[in-house]
Amino acid sequence: MVHRNRQAWTVALIAGVIIAGGSVTAASASTAAADPDYEWGNAAIEGGGYVPGIIYNQTEEGLVYARTDVGGAYRLDREADRWVPLLDHIGWDEWNRLGVLSLATDPVDTANVYAAVGMYTNDWDPNDGAILRSRDYGATWESTALPFKVGGNMPGRGIGERLQIDPNDNDVLYYGAEQGQGLWRSEDAGVSFEQVTAFPNVGDFAPDSDSDNSYLTSELGVLWTAFDAASAPAGETTRTLFTAVADKEHILYRSDDAGVTWSEIAGAPTGFLPQRGVVDEAGRFLYVTTTDTSGPYDGSDGAVWRYGIDDGTWTDITPTQRPIGGDFGFSGLTIDRNDPDTIMVASQIQWWPDILIFRSTDRGATWSPIWDYAYGDGTQLVRRYEQSIAEVPWLAFGKDVSEPVPWSEPTPKLGWMVSALEIDPHNSDELMYGTGATIYRSDDLTAWDQPDGIIHLTPQASGLEETAIQDLVAPAGEVDLVSAMLDLGGFVHDDLATVSNTFQEPYFGGGTSVDAAGLDGAVIGRAGTDGSGAHRAALSADAGRSWVASPAVEGATGSGTIAVTADGSGAVWAPAGAVAQVTADAGATWTPVAGLADGARVEADRVQARNVYAFADGVFYRSVDGGANFRAVSTDALPAAGPVRFAAMPGRIGDLWLAGGETDGDYGMWRSTDAGTTWSRVAGFDEADTVGFGKAAPGADAAAIYAAAERDGVRGVFRSVDGGESWTRINDDAHQFGWIGADIEGDPDVFGRVYIATNGRGIVIGDDADADEPPLWRAGAVYVAGDVVAFDGAIWVPTWWTSGETPGASKHGSWQEIAATPDGVATWTPTRIFDAGDIVSDGGQLWRAKWWSRGDVPGGRWGPWEPLAG
Repeated sequence: MVHRNRQAWTVALIAGVIIAGGSVTAASASTAAADPDYEWGNAAIEGGGYVPGIIYNQTEEGLVYARTDVGGAYRLDREADRWVPLLDHIGWDEWNRLGVLSLATDPVDTANVYAAVGMYTNDWDPNDGAILRSRDYGATWESTALPFKVGGNMPGRGIGERLQIDPNDNDVLYYGAEQGQGLWRSEDAGVSFEQVTAFPNVGDFAPDSDSDNSYLTSELGVLWTAFDAASAPAGETTRTLFTAVADKEHILYRSDDAGVTWSEIAGAPTGFLPQRGVVDEAGRFLYVTTTDTSGPYDGSDGAVWRYGIDDGTWTDITPTQRPIGGDFGFSGLTIDRNDPDTIMVASQIQWWPDILIFRSTDRGATWSPIWDYAYGDGTQLVRRYEQSIAEVPWLAFGKDVSEPVPWSEPTPKLGWMVSALEIDPHNSDELMYGTGATIYRSDDLTAWDQPDGIIHLTPQASGLEETAIQDLVAPAGEVDLVSAMLDLGGFVHDDLATVSNTFQEPYFGGGTSVDAAGLDGAVIGRAGTDGSGAHRAALSADAGRSWVASPAVEGATGSGTIAVTADGSGAVWAPAGAVAQVTADAGATWTPVAGLADGARVEADRVQARNVYAFADGVFYRSVDGGANFRAVSTDALPAAGPVRFAAMPGRIGDLWLAGGETDGDYGMWRSTDAGTTWSRVAGFDEADTVGFGKAAPGADAAAIYAAAERDGVRGVFRSVDGGESWTRINDDAHQFGWIGADIEGDPDVFGRVYIATNGRGIVIGDDADADEPPLWRAGAVYVAGDVVAFDGAIWVPTWWTSGETPGASKHGSWQEIAATPDGVATWTPTRIFDAGDIVSDGGQLWRAKWWSRGDVPGGRWGPWEPLAG
């Protein structure tokens, strides 16, 4: 999908309307247009998370994959120079399959690709893992269930690759499992797997076996397998293979009879974990990198070893350069297949000042570091690289970009958590490596070998979206979208296709909530955690260009949620574990809120500035003084347990929609039309998790409603264009994106556009490919209630059967002109019918109807309209 700026691309859906009680509403499902056809893509962030694996195909030039720990797998489209997501078909119940612990690409039938998937091996994940297999480069997949869990987001996930294909007999695959499950083998191209019972060591190392945290007591298991392809001819199973385990005293085993029997390799190094292993068939060596911990966040010692496959000798070839005097472990390892004398390794972790990457052109006898300190006192920094993040500016993480200097952390950094380090086997000049935030790429790698040679590094993460989104808001006006997310804090997107910088001044390393004023999209609020670890809120009155930060609140355990009042004059911030705070002066001062439970979720009315709402533990609260004081208005109508999201409909006062609950309890969607006093359940939802609003369908008098939910036993993303009377699923089984329960928002300027917050796949954008402008009115045509036409630059709907009547010819005729402001408020037109309580905008003022009205200009002394109080 090409992401188009919404101001430059306006679409609309042809939809009918019907008349109910005099007001215009969108048509029912029986009269509406056919189910929409959606196109899916992402808001451009590019990266944002750990990439533990980059896997080149050894025989097909240009074919390369990347795996992530929480965001699925990708294949690089060389023509577009963009990563293509491969696991978006993963659904709600199988969310864990977006954790990819290992990936293998077939060197024989190169269209074949396999992935070992699962998120956690502890009780955080209720599901077992699986091996996925594709015969078409990842376009479609089949799965083989495993009888144990797979930890794509567990300690040691950068070790590997655990899943390997025999290069001589590609029907044979090996998989190294965690948690004492041992080594597994498939002999039918991944359709089935059986445990290799002869393999002698299950690898029982755990990061901290004495911990009370089950994340740290997980056993890493069997780590990787490497093949000596020369030990058998093509078509026969490789006879000699090496398998590493998580056991510091017994790290490596060898089989010379195709895995029938195994023996521990004599003389193997001890005291460390084998992170990566690569066979150099030309030199007859196996290279191994090791660390003292599982990684990827830690590791203070390690070594690099070379093993002679034929003579069994071990040689310590660890690079000796230590610019700051400290030590570190090694993870990333690669060999230049076109020049096997050349190998490269990377430090897994050196948090300060930066990682080190080493290159050797003599099989490890000598090494050249990517940077070093020169002279005896380290007063000069010598480097082999230049690095640009101009296209992905957030990689500065809130700091000013600067040149590296001695004894200082550079901005940007080369990276951290470098497990994946790969030279293209078909191009000695291409290097890619993964970090905790992105992929970097060089296209002039061999320049390193020249005297004073410099390589150039740029991010290579276009299309790879790996952020965990916590909240979204799509304001009317110049800003397309505002997001809150873990790790990066969040973004203001003025253009969905362009990578922007994260929130600055204050910079948030983690964001939990964003909001914008319902009647002034330039006023934005956000809540998150700053660089010092303090939980704060911030407000902007200029669409995110500058911010006013709140003080930290004593006792807060999280940054919670924020709600900006409809007119933008104030906000309520409810941090977790502390008393909520309110500002009435755009963030200059904050005072405690009265009457609200700590940690409540807060939202603001989109029209009435005095109304702010909150929910906590089954109790719904309302404030009618801008958030200074709250009181409970409903205590028994809503779910008392489970996560809940709610929102106020644009253009209306007190029209509230709430989704949430938990399985085996109250779980679904509810609506209130009286500002939360009473609630009714929205029919048809077995479960519902998020609800949001976007621009109304042409001719409709209410915003389009979007929800991530289950209806009639089907999980999906649903849309209603008729005020919730009917719903249509707008995604399909190929576009499910795992767990999408954090937030959903429609676009206020583009009908049909929806934004979905994912847990690892970034911000997903859906556009209605069928949305068109309504047809032009024709004088000779017959129109009935339910039709929508365009005439003289406006949208019109008939109140009753009509033919030959020109829209607008009479304010008492059949035709009603339907229009709204970008904020979703109905625009007063002389032909439109309004009911008591309806809100309109006219002459820059908001008005409320006191009784039924048509053709009465707002502002008359004795008329049906009263100005809406602030």
